[in-house]
Amino acid sequence: MVNGSIKHPEVLVPEVLVPEVLVPAGDAERLKAAIDFGADAVYLGGKQFTMRAAPANFSGEQLAEAVSLAHSRGVKVYLTCNTLPRNNELSLFPQFLSEAQAAGVDAVIVADLGLLTMVKKYAPDMEVHMSTQTGIVNYETANALYEMGVKRAVLARELSLKEIAEIRRNIPEDMEIEVFVHGAMCVSFSGRCLLSAYLTGRDANRGACAQPCRWKYHLMEETRPGQYFPVEEDDSGTYIMNAKDLCMIDYIPELIEAGVSSLKIEGRAKSAYYVSVVANAYRCAVDAYLDGKPLPEWVRDEVFQVSHRDYCTGFFFGHPKDCQRYEDNSYLRWSDVVGVVDECRDGVIYATQRNRFFADDTIEILAPGREPYEIALSGELYNGDGEKIETANHAMMKLRIPCSHEFPAGSVIRKRVEM
Repeated sequence: MVNGSIKHPEVLVPEVLVPEVLVPAGDAERLKAAIDFGADAVYLGGKQFTMRAAPANFSGEQLAEAVSLAHSRGVKVYLTCNTLPRNNELSLFPQFLSEAQAAGVDAVIVADLGLLTMVKKYAPDMEVHMSTQTGIVNYETANALYEMGVKRAVLARELSLKEIAEIRRNIPEDMEIEVFVHGAMCVSFSGRCLLSAYLTGRDANRGACAQPCRWKYHLMEETRPGQYFPVEEDDSGTYIMNAKDLCMIDYIPELIEAGVSSLKIEGRAKSAYYVSVVANAYRCAVDAYLDGKPLPEWVRDEVFQVSHRDYCTGFFFGHPKDCQRYEDNSYLRWSDVVGVVDECRDGVIYATQRNRFFADDTIEILAPGREPYEIALSGELYNGDGEKIETANHAMMKLRIPCSHEFPAGSVIRKRVEM
Protein backbone atom coordinates (compact mmCIF):
# COMPACT_ATOMS: atom_id res chain seq x y z
CA MET A 1 0.00 0.00 0.00
CA VAL A 2 1.42 3.40 -1.03
CA ASN A 3 -0.25 5.32 1.76
CA GLY A 4 -1.43 3.14 4.61
CA SER A 5 -3.36 5.97 6.27
CA ILE A 6 -5.91 6.19 3.47
CA LYS A 7 -9.45 4.93 4.08
CA HIS A 8 -11.46 3.87 1.07
CA PRO A 9 -14.68 5.80 0.47
CA GLU A 10 -17.87 4.06 -0.56
CA VAL A 11 -18.13 4.45 -4.34
CA LEU A 12 -21.20 3.09 -6.12
CA VAL A 13 -21.62 2.92 -9.90
CA PRO A 14 -24.05 0.88 -11.98
CA GLU A 15 -21.49 -1.43 -13.58
CA VAL A 16 -17.80 -2.25 -13.63
CA LEU A 17 -15.88 -0.98 -16.64
CA VAL A 18 -12.76 -2.41 -18.25
CA PRO A 19 -10.40 0.59 -18.34
CA GLU A 20 -7.65 1.17 -20.86
CA VAL A 21 -4.05 1.64 -19.75
CA LEU A 22 -2.96 4.91 -21.38
CA VAL A 23 0.81 5.39 -21.65
CA PRO A 24 2.98 8.38 -22.67
CA ALA A 25 5.21 8.26 -25.75
CA GLY A 26 7.71 11.10 -26.12
CA ASP A 27 9.47 9.63 -29.16
CA ALA A 28 9.65 6.47 -31.29
CA GLU A 29 11.69 4.50 -28.74
CA ARG A 30 9.25 5.25 -25.94
CA LEU A 31 6.32 4.50 -28.24
CA LYS A 32 7.67 1.02 -28.91
CA ALA A 33 8.29 0.49 -25.19
CA ALA A 34 4.71 1.47 -24.40
CA ILE A 35 3.33 -0.91 -27.02
CA ASP A 36 5.61 -3.80 -26.00
CA PHE A 37 4.77 -3.48 -22.31
CA GLY A 38 1.01 -3.53 -22.51
CA ALA A 39 -0.45 -0.12 -23.39
CA ASP A 40 -4.00 -0.16 -24.71
CA ALA A 41 -3.45 3.37 -25.99
CA VAL A 42 -0.66 5.93 -26.15
CA TYR A 43 -0.70 9.70 -26.15
CA LEU A 44 1.96 11.68 -27.97
CA GLY A 45 2.69 15.12 -29.35
CA GLY A 46 3.43 16.62 -32.72
CA LYS A 47 5.89 19.42 -33.34
CA GLN A 48 3.26 22.05 -32.46
CA PHE A 49 0.39 22.54 -29.98
CA THR A 50 1.78 20.12 -27.41
CA MET A 51 2.20 20.64 -23.67
CA ARG A 52 5.56 18.87 -23.63
CA ALA A 53 8.16 20.72 -25.71
CA ALA A 54 11.18 18.88 -24.25
CA PRO A 55 10.64 15.40 -25.80
CA ALA A 56 11.49 14.87 -29.47
CA ASN A 57 7.78 14.45 -30.35
CA PHE A 58 6.66 13.47 -33.86
CA SER A 59 6.75 15.14 -37.27
CA GLY A 60 3.88 14.52 -39.68
CA GLU A 61 5.74 11.64 -41.34
CA GLN A 62 6.84 10.18 -38.00
CA LEU A 63 3.28 10.44 -36.70
CA ALA A 64 1.99 8.37 -39.62
CA GLU A 65 4.65 5.72 -38.92
CA ALA A 66 3.80 5.75 -35.20
CA VAL A 67 0.09 5.26 -35.85
CA SER A 68 0.79 2.46 -38.33
CA LEU A 69 2.95 0.62 -35.80
CA ALA A 70 0.49 1.12 -32.94
CA HIS A 71 -2.53 0.03 -34.96
CA SER A 72 -0.69 -3.08 -36.16
CA ARG A 73 -0.49 -4.08 -32.50
CA GLY A 74 -4.06 -3.08 -31.63
CA VAL A 75 -3.03 0.08 -29.75
CA LYS A 76 -4.82 3.43 -30.13
CA VAL A 77 -3.02 6.77 -30.60
CA TYR A 78 -4.19 10.07 -29.12
CA LEU A 79 -2.55 13.27 -30.35
CA THR A 80 -2.05 16.07 -27.83
CA CYS A 81 -3.11 19.54 -28.98
CA ASN A 82 -3.39 20.77 -25.41
CA THR A 83 -1.53 24.07 -25.32
CA LEU A 84 -3.40 27.36 -25.02
CA PRO A 85 -2.50 28.84 -28.43
CA ARG A 86 -2.26 32.54 -29.18
CA ASN A 87 -3.85 34.34 -32.13
CA ASN A 88 -0.83 33.99 -34.41
CA GLU A 89 -0.87 30.20 -34.07
CA LEU A 90 -4.48 29.53 -35.01
CA SER A 91 -3.87 29.68 -38.78
CA LEU A 92 -1.46 26.72 -38.40
CA PHE A 93 -4.02 24.44 -36.77
CA PRO A 94 -6.02 23.34 -39.86
CA GLN A 95 -2.87 21.94 -41.49
CA PHE A 96 -1.89 20.28 -38.21
CA LEU A 97 -5.32 18.63 -38.10
CA SER A 98 -5.02 17.57 -41.72
CA GLU A 99 -1.76 15.74 -40.96
CA ALA A 100 -3.36 14.10 -37.93
CA GLN A 101 -6.26 12.86 -40.02
CA ALA A 102 -3.95 11.59 -42.74
CA ALA A 103 -1.91 9.74 -40.13
CA GLY A 104 -5.05 8.07 -38.78
CA VAL A 105 -4.87 9.13 -35.13
CA ASP A 106 -7.75 7.86 -33.03
CA ALA A 107 -8.42 11.11 -31.16
CA VAL A 108 -7.04 14.55 -30.45
CA ILE A 109 -6.71 15.97 -26.93
CA VAL A 110 -7.50 19.68 -26.69
CA ALA A 111 -7.73 22.13 -23.80
CA ASP A 112 -8.97 25.24 -25.59
CA LEU A 113 -12.58 25.82 -26.64
CA GLY A 114 -11.41 27.60 -29.78
CA LEU A 115 -9.41 24.56 -30.86
CA LEU A 116 -12.38 22.34 -30.06
CA THR A 117 -14.50 24.47 -32.39
CA MET A 118 -11.85 24.25 -35.12
CA VAL A 119 -11.63 20.47 -34.78
CA LYS A 120 -15.38 20.15 -35.29
CA LYS A 121 -15.12 22.47 -38.30
CA TYR A 122 -12.06 21.06 -40.07
CA ALA A 123 -12.17 17.43 -38.88
CA PRO A 124 -15.79 16.75 -37.93
CA ASP A 125 -15.31 12.98 -37.68
CA MET A 126 -12.29 13.24 -35.37
CA GLU A 127 -12.83 11.97 -31.82
CA VAL A 128 -12.09 14.70 -29.26
CA HIS A 129 -10.86 14.32 -25.68
CA MET A 130 -10.94 17.40 -23.46
CA SER A 131 -7.68 17.85 -21.57
CA THR A 132 -7.19 18.08 -17.82
CA GLN A 133 -5.99 21.63 -18.57
CA THR A 134 -9.66 22.55 -19.11
CA GLY A 135 -10.36 21.98 -15.42
CA ILE A 136 -13.42 19.72 -15.59
CA VAL A 137 -14.64 19.33 -12.00
CA ASN A 138 -18.40 18.72 -12.35
CA TYR A 139 -20.90 16.86 -14.49
CA GLU A 140 -22.53 20.01 -15.90
CA THR A 141 -19.24 20.99 -17.53
CA ALA A 142 -18.79 17.44 -18.82
CA ASN A 143 -22.33 17.44 -20.24
CA ALA A 144 -21.81 20.82 -21.90
CA LEU A 145 -18.65 19.53 -23.55
CA TYR A 146 -20.46 16.37 -24.64
CA GLU A 147 -23.07 18.53 -26.38
CA MET A 148 -20.17 20.25 -28.17
CA GLY A 149 -18.94 16.91 -29.50
CA VAL A 150 -16.44 15.80 -26.84
CA LYS A 151 -16.18 12.03 -26.43
CA ARG A 152 -13.95 11.91 -23.34
CA ALA A 153 -13.36 14.17 -20.33
CA VAL A 154 -9.88 14.12 -18.85
CA LEU A 155 -10.91 15.19 -15.36
CA ALA A 156 -9.12 17.72 -13.18
CA ARG A 157 -6.55 16.15 -10.87
CA GLU A 158 -8.19 17.78 -7.85
CA LEU A 159 -11.19 15.45 -7.73
CA SER A 160 -11.86 12.64 -5.28
CA LEU A 161 -13.07 9.17 -6.26
CA LYS A 162 -16.45 10.02 -4.79
CA GLU A 163 -16.73 13.10 -6.99
CA ILE A 164 -15.61 11.13 -10.04
CA ALA A 165 -18.29 8.51 -9.39
CA GLU A 166 -20.91 11.25 -9.13
CA ILE A 167 -19.81 12.69 -12.47
CA ARG A 168 -19.99 9.21 -13.99
CA ARG A 169 -23.60 8.79 -12.82
CA ASN A 170 -24.66 12.12 -14.33
CA ILE A 171 -23.15 12.04 -17.82
CA PRO A 172 -24.14 10.03 -20.92
CA GLU A 173 -23.16 6.36 -20.86
CA ASP A 174 -21.06 6.74 -24.01
CA MET A 175 -19.00 9.63 -22.60
CA GLU A 176 -15.69 8.40 -21.24
CA ILE A 177 -13.76 9.48 -18.15
CA GLU A 178 -9.97 9.61 -18.04
CA VAL A 179 -7.85 10.39 -14.98
CA PHE A 180 -4.14 10.57 -14.22
CA VAL A 181 -3.13 7.69 -11.96
CA HIS A 182 0.66 7.87 -11.92
CA GLY A 183 3.50 10.36 -12.30
CA ALA A 184 4.61 13.88 -11.50
CA MET A 185 2.19 16.45 -10.14
CA CYS A 186 2.59 20.22 -10.05
CA VAL A 187 1.34 22.61 -7.39
CA SER A 188 -1.17 24.32 -9.66
CA PHE A 189 -4.72 23.75 -10.77
CA SER A 190 -4.62 20.82 -13.20
CA GLY A 191 -1.41 22.03 -14.75
CA ARG A 192 -2.36 25.68 -15.25
CA CYS A 193 0.59 27.49 -13.74
CA LEU A 194 2.19 30.91 -14.25
CA LEU A 195 5.31 30.48 -12.09
CA SER A 196 7.57 29.40 -14.93
CA ALA A 197 6.40 32.18 -17.27
CA TYR A 198 6.87 34.82 -14.57
CA LEU A 199 10.26 33.68 -13.35
CA THR A 200 11.94 32.45 -16.53
CA GLY A 201 9.82 33.47 -19.51
CA ARG A 202 9.17 29.79 -20.26
CA ASP A 203 5.41 29.29 -20.42
CA ALA A 204 4.19 26.08 -18.78
CA ASN A 205 0.92 26.34 -20.70
CA ARG A 206 2.85 26.19 -23.95
CA GLY A 207 4.94 23.14 -23.11
CA ALA A 208 8.09 24.82 -21.79
CA CYS A 209 7.85 24.59 -17.99
CA ALA A 210 11.13 25.21 -16.11
CA GLN A 211 9.67 23.54 -12.98
CA PRO A 212 10.27 26.42 -10.52
CA CYS A 213 7.99 24.61 -8.06
CA ARG A 214 10.90 22.20 -7.53
CA TRP A 215 13.37 24.97 -6.64
CA LYS A 216 14.66 25.72 -3.18
CA TYR A 217 13.37 29.04 -1.82
CA HIS A 218 14.56 31.51 0.83
CA LEU A 219 13.36 35.01 1.73
CA MET A 220 15.45 38.14 1.13
CA GLU A 221 14.76 41.41 2.96
CA GLU A 222 14.82 44.46 0.65
CA THR A 223 17.42 46.51 2.61
CA ARG A 224 19.77 43.54 3.13
CA PRO A 225 20.50 42.18 -0.36
CA GLY A 226 22.46 38.97 -0.42
CA GLN A 227 21.24 37.84 3.00
CA TYR A 228 18.91 34.88 2.64
CA PHE A 229 16.50 33.83 5.35
CA PRO A 230 14.87 30.39 5.43
CA VAL A 231 11.14 30.24 4.88
CA GLU A 232 10.89 28.02 7.94
CA GLU A 233 13.16 27.47 10.92
CA ASP A 234 15.59 25.16 9.18
CA ASP A 235 19.07 26.07 8.01
CA SER A 236 18.58 24.14 4.78
CA GLY A 237 15.51 26.16 3.75
CA THR A 238 12.41 24.50 2.30
CA TYR A 239 10.96 23.30 -0.97
CA ILE A 240 7.53 24.77 -0.28
CA MET A 241 5.89 23.84 -3.60
CA ASN A 242 7.53 20.49 -4.33
CA ALA A 243 4.73 17.96 -4.83
CA LYS A 244 5.26 14.23 -4.44
CA ASP A 245 4.52 11.92 -7.35
CA LEU A 246 1.12 10.32 -7.79
CA CYS A 247 0.78 6.53 -7.53
CA MET A 248 -2.51 4.62 -7.59
CA ILE A 249 -1.17 1.11 -8.24
CA ASP A 250 -2.85 -0.14 -5.04
CA TYR A 251 -6.25 1.29 -5.93
CA ILE A 252 -7.16 -0.12 -9.33
CA PRO A 253 -10.44 -1.61 -7.96
CA GLU A 254 -11.53 1.77 -6.56
CA LEU A 255 -10.75 3.54 -9.85
CA ILE A 256 -12.69 0.98 -11.87
CA GLU A 257 -15.63 1.06 -9.45
CA ALA A 258 -15.74 4.86 -9.72
CA GLY A 259 -16.34 4.50 -13.45
CA VAL A 260 -12.95 5.57 -14.82
CA SER A 261 -12.60 4.59 -18.50
CA SER A 262 -8.91 5.33 -18.94
CA LEU A 263 -5.98 5.14 -16.50
CA LYS A 264 -3.44 7.72 -17.62
CA ILE A 265 0.27 7.56 -16.79
CA GLU A 266 2.14 10.88 -16.81
CA GLY A 267 5.61 11.08 -18.34
CA ARG A 268 6.12 12.02 -22.01
CA ALA A 269 9.49 13.49 -20.98
CA LYS A 270 10.49 10.33 -19.08
CA SER A 271 12.80 7.59 -20.37
CA ALA A 272 11.88 4.47 -22.33
CA TYR A 273 12.83 2.50 -19.22
CA TYR A 274 10.28 4.44 -17.16
CA VAL A 275 7.63 3.87 -19.81
CA SER A 276 8.37 0.12 -19.97
CA VAL A 277 8.32 -0.48 -16.22
CA VAL A 278 5.32 1.66 -15.27
CA ALA A 279 3.22 0.54 -18.25
CA ASN A 280 3.96 -3.08 -17.36
CA ALA A 281 3.03 -2.52 -13.70
CA TYR A 282 -0.36 -0.97 -14.47
CA ARG A 283 -1.09 -3.52 -17.21
CA CYS A 284 -0.45 -6.34 -14.75
CA ALA A 285 -2.40 -4.60 -11.98
CA VAL A 286 -5.49 -4.16 -14.17
CA ASP A 287 -5.27 -7.72 -15.48
CA ALA A 288 -4.93 -9.11 -11.95
CA TYR A 289 -8.08 -7.26 -10.87
CA LEU A 290 -10.05 -8.42 -13.90
CA ASP A 291 -8.93 -12.00 -13.20
CA GLY A 292 -10.20 -11.68 -9.62
CA LYS A 293 -6.71 -11.90 -8.15
CA PRO A 294 -4.99 -9.68 -5.57
CA LEU A 295 -2.25 -7.32 -6.70
CA PRO A 296 1.01 -9.33 -6.83
CA GLU A 297 3.69 -7.91 -4.55
CA TRP A 298 6.22 -7.82 -7.37
CA VAL A 299 3.89 -5.58 -9.40
CA ARG A 300 3.62 -3.13 -6.51
CA ASP A 301 7.42 -3.12 -6.21
CA GLU A 302 7.86 -2.27 -9.90
CA VAL A 303 6.79 1.37 -9.54
CA PHE A 304 9.76 1.88 -7.20
CA GLN A 305 12.28 0.59 -9.76
CA VAL A 306 12.14 3.80 -11.81
CA SER A 307 13.30 7.28 -10.89
CA HIS A 308 10.55 8.87 -8.83
CA ARG A 309 9.79 11.21 -5.97
CA ASP A 310 8.06 9.95 -2.84
CA TYR A 311 4.61 8.67 -3.76
CA CYS A 312 1.17 9.79 -2.60
CA THR A 313 -2.45 9.38 -3.71
CA GLY A 314 -3.20 13.03 -4.52
CA PHE A 315 -6.82 14.13 -4.14
CA PHE A 316 -8.44 10.75 -4.83
CA PHE A 317 -9.34 10.17 -1.17
CA GLY A 318 -10.23 13.74 -0.27
CA HIS A 319 -7.88 16.51 0.78
CA PRO A 320 -4.26 15.46 0.11
CA LYS A 321 -2.41 14.12 3.11
CA ASP A 322 1.37 14.27 3.19
CA CYS A 323 1.63 15.07 -0.52
CA GLN A 324 4.45 17.66 -0.43
CA ARG A 325 8.16 17.01 0.06
CA TYR A 326 9.73 19.95 1.90
CA GLU A 327 13.21 18.52 2.52
CA ASP A 328 14.62 18.46 -1.04
CA ASN A 329 13.70 17.77 -4.66
CA SER A 330 15.65 14.55 -5.00
CA TYR A 331 14.56 11.42 -6.87
CA LEU A 332 14.56 7.83 -5.66
CA ARG A 333 15.01 4.58 -7.57
CA TRP A 334 15.67 0.95 -6.78
CA SER A 335 17.14 -0.12 -10.14
CA ASP A 336 19.16 1.13 -13.10
CA VAL A 337 18.59 -0.02 -16.66
CA VAL A 338 21.82 -1.50 -18.07
CA GLY A 339 20.68 -3.01 -21.35
CA VAL A 340 17.89 -4.08 -23.68
CA VAL A 341 17.33 -7.57 -25.09
CA ASP A 342 17.69 -7.78 -28.89
CA GLU A 343 16.95 -11.49 -29.20
CA CYS A 344 17.42 -14.86 -27.48
CA ARG A 345 18.88 -17.77 -29.41
CA ASP A 346 20.50 -21.09 -28.55
CA GLY A 347 20.69 -20.38 -24.82
CA VAL A 348 22.16 -16.88 -25.25
CA ILE A 349 20.70 -13.42 -24.65
CA TYR A 350 21.89 -10.99 -27.31
CA ALA A 351 21.59 -7.45 -25.95
CA THR A 352 22.58 -3.80 -26.35
CA GLN A 353 24.21 -1.99 -23.43
CA ARG A 354 22.62 1.17 -22.01
CA ASN A 355 24.64 1.76 -18.82
CA ARG A 356 27.81 0.29 -17.34
CA PHE A 357 27.71 -2.96 -15.43
CA PHE A 358 30.14 -5.73 -14.50
CA ALA A 359 30.65 -9.43 -15.06
CA ASP A 360 30.18 -10.18 -11.36
CA ASP A 361 26.85 -8.29 -11.09
CA THR A 362 23.45 -9.82 -10.53
CA ILE A 363 20.98 -8.55 -13.10
CA GLU A 364 17.25 -8.80 -13.71
CA ILE A 365 15.35 -9.26 -16.95
CA LEU A 366 11.92 -7.61 -17.10
CA ALA A 367 9.75 -9.00 -19.89
CA PRO A 368 6.19 -7.83 -20.58
CA GLY A 369 3.68 -9.37 -18.21
CA ARG A 370 6.26 -11.42 -16.30
CA GLU A 371 7.82 -11.23 -12.89
CA PRO A 372 11.46 -10.04 -13.17
CA TYR A 373 13.92 -12.91 -13.67
CA GLU A 374 17.22 -12.71 -11.77
CA ILE A 375 20.55 -13.82 -13.26
CA ALA A 376 23.83 -13.97 -11.34
CA LEU A 377 26.38 -13.39 -14.10
CA SER A 378 29.29 -14.98 -12.16
CA GLY A 379 31.77 -13.77 -14.74
CA GLU A 380 29.73 -14.95 -17.74
CA LEU A 381 29.59 -11.74 -19.76
CA TYR A 382 30.71 -11.49 -23.40
CA ASN A 383 31.00 -8.81 -26.04
CA GLY A 384 29.36 -9.01 -29.46
CA ASP A 385 32.20 -11.15 -30.82
CA GLY A 386 31.82 -13.69 -28.06
CA GLU A 387 34.92 -12.60 -26.12
CA LYS A 388 34.68 -12.69 -22.34
CA ILE A 389 34.77 -9.23 -20.75
CA GLU A 390 34.88 -7.89 -17.20
CA THR A 391 32.88 -4.72 -17.82
CA ALA A 392 30.21 -3.55 -20.24
CA ASN A 393 31.34 0.06 -20.34
CA HIS A 394 30.81 1.26 -23.91
CA ALA A 395 27.50 2.89 -24.77
CA MET A 396 25.33 0.79 -27.07
CA MET A 397 27.89 -2.02 -27.27
CA LYS A 398 26.61 -5.47 -28.24
CA LEU A 399 26.62 -8.13 -25.53
CA ARG A 400 26.02 -11.83 -25.03
CA ILE A 401 24.75 -13.35 -21.79
CA PRO A 402 24.29 -17.12 -21.38
CA CYS A 403 20.78 -17.94 -20.13
CA SER A 404 18.48 -20.93 -20.53
CA HIS A 405 15.35 -18.75 -20.39
CA GLU A 406 14.07 -16.82 -23.40
CA PHE A 407 12.79 -13.25 -23.38
CA PRO A 408 11.19 -11.20 -26.17
CA ALA A 409 13.06 -8.42 -27.91
CA GLY A 410 12.72 -5.16 -26.00
CA SER A 411 12.84 -6.81 -22.56
CA VAL A 412 14.67 -4.62 -20.05
CA ILE A 413 17.96 -5.62 -18.40
CA ARG A 414 18.62 -3.86 -15.11
CA LYS A 415 20.48 -4.14 -11.85
CA ARG A 416 19.42 -3.15 -8.38
CA VAL A 417 20.75 0.05 -6.83
CA GLU A 418 22.24 -0.16 -3.35
CA MET A 419 19.86 1.77 -1.07
